[in-house]
Amino acid sequence: MYQLTFSFDEFLAEFWQKKPTILKGGFKNFIDPISPDELAGLAMEEEIDSRYIAKLGSEWDVRHGPLTFDDVPEDNWSFIVQAVNHWHEGAARLVTPFRQLPNWLMDDLMISYSTPGGGVGPHIDQYDVFIIQGSGKRHWRVGPKKDDYEEEFGHPALRQIKGFDPIIDDILEPGDILYIPPGFPHDGYAIETSMSFSVGFRSPKKQELLSSFADYVIANEIGDVHYHNPDLPARNTPGAILDDEFNAMESMMRSLLDHPEAMKAWLGEHLSNSRHELDIIAAEPSWENVEVHQFLKSGEALKRLGGLRAFYYPEQPSVLFINGERYELPEECGAAAIELCDAEAITQAQVGEMIDHPAFIDLMTQMVNQGYWFPAE
Repeated sequence: MYQLTFSFDEFLAEFWQKKPTILKGGFKNFIDPISPDELAGLAMEEEIDSRYIAKLGSEWDVRHGPLTFDDVPEDNWSFIVQAVNHWHEGAARLVTPFRQLPNWLMDDLMISYSTPGGGVGPHIDQYDVFIIQGSGKRHWRVGPKKDDYEEEFGHPALRQIKGFDPIIDDILEPGDILYIPPGFPHDGYAIETSMSFSVGFRSPKKQELLSSFADYVIANEIGDVHYHNPDLPARNTPGAILDDEFNAMESMMRSLLDHPEAMKAWLGEHLSNSRHELDIIAAEPSWENVEVHQFLKSGEALKRLGGLRAFYYPEQPSVLFINGERYELPEECGAAAIELCDAEAITQAQVGEMIDHPAFIDLMTQMVNQGYWFPAE
């Protein structure tokens, strides 16, 4: 079990989305949760997002997965695998200590393997990231947040910048954690063959939210109302859009946001969608309600699928949003629903008498058969 050596409350107060920092020995006696061979195996899979990045003199070579490793140079290359917490249970345990942050902000665990000199060049990301140094050592530089960094086009697949004056310039050793808020340029390269584990937190954009909400409005036929103006005046300027007409249509658009229940339903569905593929394996054969009930009654645990996103609103916890879908339980099942979203595994001890509630068992059976929860080993 991985445990952080620092106070998360103190970290949030001093550093979160304020300034970068190195948390020396953030994990004690850190051991890589996945081997390079296992990571390479994931990079060879079609459904898993991976990249190979190499620097050849002044040129960059980038390949997108599925990867092969037949013709790689000796040094100066890396490969990166996204959302490893979706595919490798051991690696997923590395995310658990960071669940002191909201699950809806969590994006994924990205893992990179680098040979000496391997890196992706100086760049800027728009999300929060904790970079945990695994085996080996890596040199990191982080610069100040500014708006005028010049882009460099070393390769179309890499959004690099030309350089920066570092405010952090240090070597990370196993168990050290580098935290970088959005907008701070950074550059890291391996001093020796090494593994890096990046726990990333998403930062939704206004454009993304507006686009998603518009899709929800259309799909649910919200606001299917035409513009009407029975008091339309005659005019000598037919090419003009009058202020009253502009204001009326602006009000039509703004009124779409005046549906708090619809807004909450949309946001729950939107945030519970994963950006990356999930390792979903439907139960075969399907479970019956009685089997799920007996399984939990026997003291066994049902574990949530790695990367599965499950949320609720505290004022209405019996309504759940799981992997982009809405599910509703009776109000008396609210405490059990909270456990489903907050905990990484479900047991009889957590849900208490709700284990005998038909609606709760029916939902759990549905979740198991969809592959969202599965028997813990």
